[in-house]
Amino acid sequence: MKIGIQDALLPGKNLREKFEIAKSIGFKGIEVWGRPFLEDEEIIKEYKKVSKDTGINISSICAGYRNFLLEPEPENRRKSREDIKRLLEIGKELGAIGLILVPIFGPPKITDLTPYKNAYELEKELLLSQLPEIVEKAEETECCILLEPLNRYETHFLNRLEQAVEYCEKINSKYLKIMADFFHMNIEEANIYESIKKANKWISHIHLADSNRILPGMGHTDFKSGFKALKEIGYQNYMILECGIPEPKVENLKKSLNFMEDILEKI
Repeated sequence: MKIGIQDALLPGKNLREKFEIAKSIGFKGIEVWGRPFLEDEEIIKEYKKVSKDTGINISSICAGYRNFLLEPEPENRRKSREDIKRLLEIGKELGAIGLILVPIFGPPKITDLTPYKNAYELEKELLLSQLPEIVEKAEETECCILLEPLNRYETHFLNRLEQAVEYCEKINSKYLKIMADFFHMNIEEANIYESIKKANKWISHIHLADSNRILPGMGHTDFKSGFKALKEIGYQNYMILECGIPEPKVENLKKSLNFMEDILEKI
């Protein structure tokens, strides 16, 4: 397992300095926000050069597409799919494992058609109707779609790993996977260890934050059991920090990394 961090969380005056600080701390990968790449493709070259020069891989792309797949307007959904497909192409160029995808934030936006079907049932069908198109692009680029379950306070739609597994099993492609976030799992999963074990082969990316959404080791999340489950399913990809970082940032990042590496050494 390789521990990394989102580039926006790193201190540093510019991109190169951020990557160099990440390397000095001991991180193995950096996750990037997708929107800038859609707005200025010259940024792709800059990231590729800095990644190569510093030896820090770009692990993944965190969203950045316009709109959401479960919006009511067809044109908004089309724009979302087009951005997702372009970001998958960029992901391939950057060497990223995949693109993180959240189908919708907040409550349902489409009309509830009860007694025919409620909004949630319609959303499930709407997502399944669009996944083949974007998964085809994921297969072409060999860059995964990473479905992310969020806690109930951020979305009503995908909250637990088992719900994301349902879509992975129906589409059945090695390029449709799950991104498991310890912060959200700590709220929604009855047992993080068991949830990871059951999701097993579908997990291809991890986000890290403690119970208070700051650095691991600064809250009460049971990382030991979660890391143990990941080891048992043979997980070898990235675990990326997505959390608040108290000052002094570099010192606290080093402490958190040591905390996690110590757990990994002992399990």
